[in-house]
Amino acid sequence: MHDQFSFRFATPADVPAVLDLIRQLAAYEHAADEVRATPEILTTWLFDKQAAEALLAVSEDGTIVGMAVFFQNFSTWTGMGGMYLEDLYVREDRRGAGVGRTLMAQLARICRERGWQRLDWSCLDWNEPSLRFYQGIGADRMDEWVHHRLTGASLYALAAEAGARGEGGAAR
Repeated sequence: MHDQFSFRFATPADVPAVLDLIRQLAAYEHAADEVRATPEILTTWLFDKQAAEALLAVSEDGTIVGMAVFFQNFSTWTGMGGMYLEDLYVREDRRGAGVGRTLMAQLARICRERGWQRLDWSCLDWNEPSLRFYQGIGADRMDEWVHHRLTGASLYALAAEAGARGEGGAAR
């Protein structure tokens, strides 16, 4: 199946389709019960706060078949901006048609247009199809870096330490 695809940025009207793809991705990653996003939350963060962007792959018949959700990051070493790809997902029935590769090419184009020097993302270590895909597009695997996350009670406990010291003025 080699349909023609177009690519466009998501609009608020696309939020239900974006959320559906997020849920499909979470199910693929065995984490369906971890999705907390709602249409309201996505609308706030994607459009009101503009904290991230969503690039959509759209088939000839108008069906949204894939997405890339990303945001700008910054490298202190290069002194320049870059892109962090939070999620890349192509509907299962559309895989193998070049959608994922073309989405990645579109992201690389956006990086060049915006003067961003890097495109970074994480991939689960068991996700061999995706790891092979990323290797096939020339990505360097960063095995020496260990991803960390602070969330929930641990995040709030650490934040409380700053509040207890009277250093709350640092937030923007």
